[in-house]
Amino acid sequence: MRRKWTEALRGNFLILEQEEGDENSLKEIITKNEGEKVFLKNNSEVFLVEMLVEKEHINYYRCIEISDDHNLNRVAEEFKNFHYILYKEKGNYIGYISSGELAAFFEKKCNVIKTYTETILDTIDGSCTVVNADLEVLFWTKGAERLFSVKQKDIIGKQITDFFDPEHLELLNTLKNGTSLNHKQHKAREDLVVLINSNPVYLDGEIIGAVVAETDITSQIRLNQELSTTSEKLFALERESKIFKEDPFKMIRGNSMELKNAISMAKRAAETSANILIQGESGVGKELFAKAIHTIREGSDAPFIAINCGAIPATLFESEMFGYERGAFSGADSKGKKGKVELARGGTLFLDEIGEMPLEMQVKLLRLLQEKRYFPVGGTKEKEVDFRVIAATNRDLKQLVEEEKFRDDLYYRLNVVSIEIPPLRKRPGDVIELTHYFLYETSIKYNRPIHGISQELMQALLQHEWPGNIRELKNVVERLVVFSEDGELSIEHLPFQIEGYQTKNSLQYELDQNDSKSLTERLEEVERRILINELKRTKGNKKEVANRLNITRATLYNRLKKLGIEY
Repeated sequence: MRRKWTEALRGNFLILEQEEGDENSLKEIITKNEGEKVFLKNNSEVFLVEMLVEKEHINYYRCIEISDDHNLNRVAEEFKNFHYILYKEKGNYIGYISSGELAAFFEKKCNVIKTYTETILDTIDGSCTVVNADLEVLFWTKGAERLFSVKQKDIIGKQITDFFDPEHLELLNTLKNGTSLNHKQHKAREDLVVLINSNPVYLDGEIIGAVVAETDITSQIRLNQELSTTSEKLFALERESKIFKEDPFKMIRGNSMELKNAISMAKRAAETSANILIQGESGVGKELFAKAIHTIREGSDAPFIAINCGAIPATLFESEMFGYERGAFSGADSKGKKGKVELARGGTLFLDEIGEMPLEMQVKLLRLLQEKRYFPVGGTKEKEVDFRVIAATNRDLKQLVEEEKFRDDLYYRLNVVSIEIPPLRKRPGDVIELTHYFLYETSIKYNRPIHGISQELMQALLQHEWPGNIRELKNVVERLVVFSEDGELSIEHLPFQIEGYQTKNSLQYELDQNDSKSLTERLEEVERRILINELKRTKGNKKEVANRLNITRATLYNRLKKLGIEY
């Protein structure tokens, strides 16, 4: 530092050693050396001597002689009582400087340092904040603007506590206790987590301010949590897949006795090559049962070919089932096409909705099942095929046989082993397990964490008849998740009416039952219901209830007391 300030020294000077009283000689020397500063050493003191304009009188200005072993802080301290510094290095006088020139030199140097500092802070991407001991903001970078949404022009020179909650200001501890932080995770706001570095600014052993640098790691934490959750789910899926390989019926959710009996029969049937007929209402999971039986009987690598007998027009059914040779009919693929039967070779042919199969096709299917031979459409060569058959229906095939809408010989051919899957309404205990499973599955699908399901909502699900069975339940749960707010499911979003429950959209809102009450009493009843619902939704968080209803907490407490609500 000494070398830098000595660059400002002036070299046009003259040193005299003269006794007092020889003023005339001194005047001659000053006149002769005009343009140079003349310094007079008198014993241990040094003076700058200057002649006034009238040249009749000499002024003496006290100076300090500084050598190269002086500390700069000492120089500044001693300079308070002197006008000039006379600098001496290795026994030789090098130059001089006035107090005003030295002050100007250091002011320029300070401005240079300040300019560099401001440029550095404007260049860095991160958030950096500098405050003084009075908590006034001295520096506020562009990174801080982006991170905290506070403009530099609005915060510079003002106390930082005017903009942020003191509880979230880590620099207050730095200012008060002189503590330094390095890469500490800090929650700057409810929705913001930063990695913070903080250091006190010391001058002469006293804290005069603090510097804080912050990096937003909110997204990194969120990503880490998501990765962690995903990893857990992957591990769970891996474990689950191993379990499913060992027992594919684990894919079928539910623990009711009715379901366990159906699964037990299916497992025993899977140990044979017999034709299996699965009966049950739409949405109970007939295809899941069929796939589980297939996996045990044929293995997961064997083909599982499903054909919906009710979705294919009668005119196309034969070509879909048996395939066709090239040129079999106009518009046919020039290479021909394999039918479902051929694709199921060595595996399982799953005939879904078998009760919808046209009568004319039932004859050909019966022959196929009996002989395991068939002719492709347009073909002249009979083909042999080996496969297992599982049929499923939501209709009463025995009734269809009596009505002559289904062949009895085909019915008995298919109905070697019959498995009845109970509807969901007959096993309400499974509703709870399935609801939680679909809730977990759907919340992941839509990335909407759900805190749980209320007892009121679960009771509504248990009371429902579920005509669409598991498929309907899955859709209802998905709807609830889609319309969820803040991780909460609302009973109002159920797509069906619940006995004994009226939503907020109900026009009467149960007021018809209270038509003998006064207007005030009826309004209080409505208000009581609203407050109770909000308290349940927020789990008793009165501050959140007040915010949701746009009222003060004092007003909320008064209304709860007046309406006799204890929560």
